[in-house]
Amino acid sequence: MQRKLYKISVIGCGRWGAFIAKYLSDVGHAVTLYGRPGSRKTEELFSTRKNALMELPAAVLTTTSLPDAVKTAEILVISIPSQNLRGLLREIAALPTIPKTLVLCMKGLEIGSGKRLSNVAAEELGEETRVAVWIGPGHVQAFCAGIPNCMVIDSADEKTKRTLVDAFSGDLIRFYYGQDLVGNEIGAAAKNVVGIAAGFLDGLGLPSLKGALMSRGTREIARLIEAVGGNPTSAYGLCHLGDYEATLFSPYSHNRRFGEAFARGEEFGDLAEGYYTVRALTALADQTGVDLPICRAVEDVLYRGASLPDCIRQLFGRSLKNEF
Repeated sequence: MQRKLYKISVIGCGRWGAFIAKYLSDVGHAVTLYGRPGSRKTEELFSTRKNALMELPAAVLTTTSLPDAVKTAEILVISIPSQNLRGLLREIAALPTIPKTLVLCMKGLEIGSGKRLSNVAAEELGEETRVAVWIGPGHVQAFCAGIPNCMVIDSADEKTKRTLVDAFSGDLIRFYYGQDLVGNEIGAAAKNVVGIAAGFLDGLGLPSLKGALMSRGTREIARLIEAVGGNPTSAYGLCHLGDYEATLFSPYSHNRRFGEAFARGEEFGDLAEGYYTVRALTALADQTGVDLPICRAVEDVLYRGASLPDCIRQLFGRSLKNEF
């Protein structure tokens, strides 16, 4: 059956946003890439049509006009830092045209409220906008080298989910239908925090402890997912455990590299979403009464000046009576 093609606008000119625009154009869609006016990153990408990893196809249109990007789009894909989402959505809500289908290609939770990003979108744009999330393992560097991977699209609206999987699937990315929006969003956000913890271990010269971190981290997040109404087994899927290779071991993982640099007392200039997500996770833990020892340890180190070696010693020196 022939694929139905759509007019798609991608919001965000970072490496993921640029790659998404290229990928969706390559599979046949009419794509417009939006970047904020005055942004150095936007100006460089739009003037050269390339970044350090890839070149934009000639078919991809570019714009610094948010109204133009939104009004022409049948599907709007957003790839920006998670804590900037609500502000962007308020700008979009003020426009004459509101997107009917919104895809969040980003992982995180809102600090302060602890809300999932799909909840934030529903609050700002209303129930008329169908919201989906695009999550799962993969790095732009690998995709640009032609290395395929599997990812997940999930939505509370079954028709939207199936439409997007059919429209977005290609040889480079095989999409699965998500079955648990709550669990998939929590799991995808939380894996970045576990990635920072993995970086701590690398920085301390303790990578052999990653096996324990992986098993305990997955169980920890499964408990949280269940407590907030999701399916705990989602933690063992592509949203979380299935993304550990890319997050806990890959040299491209910003969260792992951030944790490693922190442990070594070095500067790290790139975005590490787990730095913000950990505060939202511990707030959820406070609300639900779920024990999140790994997340607590990461938060204590990053925000409370706790000794990293002491926190690691305490974390892995917990009771030997039970595995988890």
